[in-house]
Amino acid sequence: MAQAEYVQESLAGLDPAVGGVDPALPLYATTFVVVDLETTGGAPDGGGITEIGAVKVRGGEQLGVLATLVNPGQPIPPFITVLTGITQAMLLPAPPIEQVLPSFLEFIADAVLVAHNAPYDVGFLKAACAKHGYRWPNPRVLDTAALARRVLTRDEVPNRKLGTLAAYFRTTTQPTHRALDDAKATVDVLHGLIGRLGGHRVDTVGDAIEFARAVTPTQRRKRHLAEGLPKVPGVYIFRAADNRPLYVGTSVDIATRVRSYFTAGEKRARISEMLAAAERVEAVECAHSLEAEVRELRLIAAHAPPYNRRSKYPERMLWLKLTDGPYPRLSIVRDLSPTDTAYLGPFTSRRAAELAAAGFHDAVPLRQCTHRLSLRTITPACALAELGRCPAPCEHKITPEEYDHQAAAPFRTATASDPQPVVDALLARIDVLSRDQRYEEAAVMRSRLAAVLRATVRMQRLAALTGIVELAAARPAARGGWELALVRHGRLAGAGVSPPGVHPRPTLTTIRATAETVSGGHGPVPAATAEESERILSWLERPETRLVEMSSGWSSPAGGAGRFRDLLAKAENGASHQLSTERS
Repeated sequence: MAQAEYVQESLAGLDPAVGGVDPALPLYATTFVVVDLETTGGAPDGGGITEIGAVKVRGGEQLGVLATLVNPGQPIPPFITVLTGITQAMLLPAPPIEQVLPSFLEFIADAVLVAHNAPYDVGFLKAACAKHGYRWPNPRVLDTAALARRVLTRDEVPNRKLGTLAAYFRTTTQPTHRALDDAKATVDVLHGLIGRLGGHRVDTVGDAIEFARAVTPTQRRKRHLAEGLPKVPGVYIFRAADNRPLYVGTSVDIATRVRSYFTAGEKRARISEMLAAAERVEAVECAHSLEAEVRELRLIAAHAPPYNRRSKYPERMLWLKLTDGPYPRLSIVRDLSPTDTAYLGPFTSRRAAELAAAGFHDAVPLRQCTHRLSLRTITPACALAELGRCPAPCEHKITPEEYDHQAAAPFRTATASDPQPVVDALLARIDVLSRDQRYEEAAVMRSRLAAVLRATVRMQRLAALTGIVELAAARPAARGGWELALVRHGRLAGAGVSPPGVHPRPTLTTIRATAETVSGGHGPVPAATAEESERILSWLERPETRLVEMSSGWSSPAGGAGRFRDLLAKAENGASHQLSTERS
């Protein structure tokens, strides 16, 4: 029979919520429903099923049987009749699939679905549910054909056909191309394969499903590293033989997340290389997901694990600041000093900082030369002055007061409060370039506008949080109680969870008494990395989070950069033709 291509998505995950079956359930305690279909041989389009046979088993004991012919509502090809012995006359009085599905779905509830060449059978069942309005329960699926490919060698069986495996395991029922007989034969094959899994250290249903998939020898050899880990929020650290951290990650369920590294769903080459070098996994339990995310960031920054790509070097952040002197200019620097009063950042790369600087240079007449200018000595002007793109302070053609008003003050205003003049100037240039059909130059200007807005919006959001000496917030915990966070100057100073049914105030008092002492400082991120403060902001801004206490008000400038978020989104999406109308 023709087999339609079908992707079995449910095999990719190990979430206990899928099908209601815990992947850690031992195989001997797992309820399996072994199913086989007979069809008209077409593609899974919601019909075509002529017979369903299903057997429910657990611990080697048969619990139930479901078998029925199904009227497919279409003629049966002659070669199907020859193959299965099912005739058109046999199917005329049979119920249609929409009448069979309710009983079948109830039969497979809270069980692992097993089939030989499962994608084919599951594909027909899912298509039938979709066509007739039934919700597919998305059970865990175990494919005996795939499992046989992993367990049996070519020396033992020449192929993995059901008939061949039935002969090898000497099943009590032989396959006959009838649904119930084939399902019963598959039950015996399943039990035979499970008996072979013990030597591969496969004891649970989740392990069996993943073992059936194509995992690498390294994943199979190192999968014991995932044993014994807690099923709680926290951070996990893969360590080498010399105890060096190789990779740091976070999850709301450490055990499930680490186990996923040893499944076929993990295909990243660098992770495969990391697993080969890993010798143990260390778990750091956390109160809730926010604490786990923050601890992950701090561990990555402290150890720079070779197989982590992001968050490794927070000290490499860059700033765009206005220099001192009578004719200040923009300078990209690594650090801010307490005397710096006009700056923008932090930027994650020099390219991002240069793009924002180019945006300001397009909007206001800031000088771009790096000379140290004197109020007494004239310096020869550069080409930008000749092109009219610089007011030539080097030749004293503009007074320091006029220069500050025209060039420096707009930068200070844009970064500290309102970027409207800069935005208007850039939008006006985009309009001119678009009208002249200079679309490539307009796109460049649009990317500079996006860089300016992205940086100003980010910095003002950070500054609003980090200016608060202490903030306490709570969020309902999934299992009752409250997740609590104590934030000082944008840094997570303490975290905890109050028990269900208990007032959270005593827990918060304990957290405050044991929290980290955090001193403020200069700039929008005085006590933590920008990424940590942004993670905290994301947690605080969720609808379910409640602000409990604050040492001062949490506010942003009324005319600040935040009101340009829609314009930023359009600029980032490349909608330059819509930008000219977005002035506020």
